[in-house]
Amino acid sequence: MSILSVQNITVKSLQHTLLNNLSLVVEQGQHWILVGASGSGKTVLLNTLAGLIKPLSGAIELDGISSKRITLVTSKHHFTDKTNTSTNMYYQQRYNSSDSDNALTVAQFLQSKQPENAENNPWTIAKAVTLLKLESLLHKEVIKLSNGETKRMRLASALLTHPQILLLDDPLSGLDHQTQHDFDGILQEIIATGITIIMSGSGYEIPSPVTHVAVLQQGTITKTLAVKAYEPENELPTQSINREALETLTIGYPASSFEYIVKMSNVGVKYDEHVILNNINWQVKPGEHWALFGHNGAGKSTLLSLINGDNPQAYANNIVLFDKKRGTGESIWDIKRKTGFLSPELYQYFPTDQSALQVIESGYYDTQGLFRPSNVARQAKAMEWLKALGIDQYARQLIKHIPASAQRLCLLARALIKAPDLLILDEPCQGLDKQQRQHFNQLIDVIMANTGCALIYVTHYANELPSCIDKVLALKNGEVVSMDEV
Repeated sequence: MSILSVQNITVKSLQHTLLNNLSLVVEQGQHWILVGASGSGKTVLLNTLAGLIKPLSGAIELDGISSKRITLVTSKHHFTDKTNTSTNMYYQQRYNSSDSDNALTVAQFLQSKQPENAENNPWTIAKAVTLLKLESLLHKEVIKLSNGETKRMRLASALLTHPQILLLDDPLSGLDHQTQHDFDGILQEIIATGITIIMSGSGYEIPSPVTHVAVLQQGTITKTLAVKAYEPENELPTQSINREALETLTIGYPASSFEYIVKMSNVGVKYDEHVILNNINWQVKPGEHWALFGHNGAGKSTLLSLINGDNPQAYANNIVLFDKKRGTGESIWDIKRKTGFLSPELYQYFPTDQSALQVIESGYYDTQGLFRPSNVARQAKAMEWLKALGIDQYARQLIKHIPASAQRLCLLARALIKAPDLLILDEPCQGLDKQQRQHFNQLIDVIMANTGCALIYVTHYANELPSCIDKVLALKNGEVVSMDEV
């Protein structure tokens, strides 16, 4: 018996067709994964099933299920403050104790999501917290969570709504190895309470409770099949790289004149009595290319915030950045001018009315969006980056309307346009498919080969690093557990 029937739906935005004559039938007891390249329509389909997007044509029929009992968990969050009125959160707020006090804690956030009448709901806060291992995070403000911690919390909050169909947009990306390993069991417990799962993913990591696969391509489903009959493509076509254009843009980067890009001595960070980093000793010199590993909540983001000028606790520590000790007169903008930064989370804080060109040009000013008249020469340089990265067709489009892979390359160009001495890439390939991850890392190899730029690259996947990585730092529970040459 079918519980959900999607019949020939078409979805358009402006002049772009996002879904084209798409059909799908989900039967009782089935659990689906939507696979396909970034931009193929997976997220659009999930948003349409959730009722957030209305089809131009076609129909979605539910049998025995209320549309109010369909819950979507996306990668983009919309946190409010304690008054539940302001969503005006900013990226650095998580590191400023006086400002982050305005944010809800995990416990308060979950309490706010629990329906008033929850008598027949098998999902209590206690049960959701236990399943998603949130006990140690209950005191923590939501904006201080890592990407993986945020995903676990938002999944817990979704369960509190007692859904009949749970839609998960790329739930495995950004999770550490342990949480990914545990994810099969998490889904099994969710399914055991009568919930149907429809999720998106890469197709290379399919949780065992999933029964069926729908393959999307250019906004339509090209085939559906049982998961046991599905085999992802092992050999993916390589995307071309405009090496000549990239070399032209980067070959003139001045060689770094600093002895130390980063020098940390016995660095520690704590909030109230909660230790985030303890006794960190680390040096990054010009031209070194580091990988940074650690589980969700290991302290990676906090460590990066000390380097990127976002965390005021840097002043209470012995930290040297670009040969200058923090607190000896340098400004945050002096640090940011020498640092290029990319994070999928950073995209959350960009205004929605910015074009790809504006986003890249904003890199000159280290602002999250362009808030001044465009400079002709700098806009021209931004366009050169778009062409070199092969995404110039998106130049005038709003960044929210372009594929995730192109969004990520825009943020890369934004980080590089000012010729930084240090490039920080915090899980830059999160949410990209296998081919796009390979392409991104090949771009990084070409760019690093033509600059003296130091690199810090954060990922959970040791087998998906750029070839240029030559050193590794691993954190566990806020402490260094290994520091090795590759």
